Amino acid sequence: MTQISNYIIPCIVIIMIVHGLFKGVNVFSEFTDGAKDGFKIVLNILPSLVALIFSIELLKVSGALETVCSLLSPVSSFLGIPEEVTPLTILSPISGSGSLGMFESILKDHGPDSFIGRCASVMMGSTETTFYTMTVYYGSVGVKKTRHTLPSALCADFASFIFSPKIVKLFFYQ
Repeated sequence: MTQISNYIIPCIVIIMIVHGLFKGVNVFSEFTDGAKDGFKIVLNILPSLVALIFSIELLKVSGALETVCSLLSPVSSFLGIPEEVTPLTILSPISGSGSLGMFESILKDHGPDSFIGRCASVMMGSTETTFYTMTVYYGSVGVKKTRHTLPSALCADFASFIFSPKIVKLFFYQ
């Protein structure tokens, strides 16, 4: 089976090249045009990505993340969200890599089969890096007015934060 998986992508590329040549398409020219367009998209979204990454690092290094977590601890305890998972609720809408690092730390400290580890796992599986996704997708096509995207996406993330501990209790601790 591993031999087949090693050849799937090269076979797809060869099939596309052969199909393009059969249809009379200048495959190399189309490839370089696509690469140019991709480079333009990267240049368009780069300022937003740099600002987002800078903000995340500033949040972590300044200690603001811990401060926000301590301020949110009464709300998170009322909602049943474990205190150790609260930083994940803050980082997951902002940064995939930041939330993945936080998730890894939670699993290492508490174990994947603990209540805390399971809550973090459900949250990671049911949330989106909302700000990053909006930055990349809307930045690549030049959308400035996002209308209802941000409030809707944040409501979905918030629902995940609220229901993750409840789902874990329902399925694992009844």
